[in-house]
Amino acid sequence: MSETREGQERFVAPLDETPLRAIDAVDVDAVPESQWKEAWKRLRKSPLFWLASVIILVLAVVVAFPGLFTSADPTAAKLGNQFDPPSEGHPFGYNFQGADIWARTVYGARASVAVGVLATFLTILLGMVTGAIAGFYGGFTDTIVSRLSDIFFSIPLLLACIVVISVINNVWEDRGFWGSVFVVVMALALFAWPQITRQMRGAVLEVKNLEFVDAATAIGASKLSNLRRHIVPNSLSPVIVSATIMLGVFIVSESALSFLGLGLPQNIVSWGNDLSDAQNQVRSGTHLVVMWVPATALAVTVLGFVLLGEAVREALDPKARKS
Repeated sequence: MSETREGQERFVAPLDETPLRAIDAVDVDAVPESQWKEAWKRLRKSPLFWLASVIILVLAVVVAFPGLFTSADPTAAKLGNQFDPPSEGHPFGYNFQGADIWARTVYGARASVAVGVLATFLTILLGMVTGAIAGFYGGFTDTIVSRLSDIFFSIPLLLACIVVISVINNVWEDRGFWGSVFVVVMALALFAWPQITRQMRGAVLEVKNLEFVDAATAIGASKLSNLRRHIVPNSLSPVIVSATIMLGVFIVSESALSFLGLGLPQNIVSWGNDLSDAQNQVRSGTHLVVMWVPATALAVTVLGFVLLGEAVREALDPKARKS
């Protein structure tokens, strides 16, 4: 044993002077928290989450109860009110047709949000099914799904929707509110699912080789049961993040299509149609309130979903937050 030289002595405190503190104690009987419960704890501490939640909650109330925000009829138009200034009950005045700008913005949220929500739901459903099957079964199935998704992924979304909706317009002109929403939703989902497919496939490839899947197989779980009960639920993190952001993207896409005259028909009140109607005012630079009221509503809505997506991403992937 080597000798200790002067100045190199080590001091170790007696055990009775350094008792185990309660904060250092480990509760061996505690049930491990799930990924979603841990994510919710982190999410509750995120200012982005609460800001996004307030925006989305207000939007949901506007969509469900537009009468709480305006008593004016958004479809009532009197040319005598053309570009009249704001007045009581009409905080932003009237557009070039004499319709109340604020009422059209409030009621326009319903059509725009309906397209966004339904298109997101259908896209996520298609992407999850195809991605889970491709990643889990692999081989020939994976090759077919991957090459098919590559073909659709290479087609620009907006351009593809323009072509599809133009064709449908020629064979189905009078389709009403929900028929018009359905056409736009189908066109968006038809060309947007490959992104979710890729994310779901990658997540399934990672999860299916983990120990808990092998343990489930060892106790007799079938392949289908493993896929449904264990693999898919643990592969949803990237899909949920994409879904929140994609909802905002689809709302913008509907507005862009309606702005071009190919989305929802002009007789349906939507933000895209209002922006399309405001083109002349934008070119002339006069009465720009007709444009910026629905544009602001659209921007705030998209911001809410983008912030929610960012907050969810940080909660589900702490590594992304640290980086």
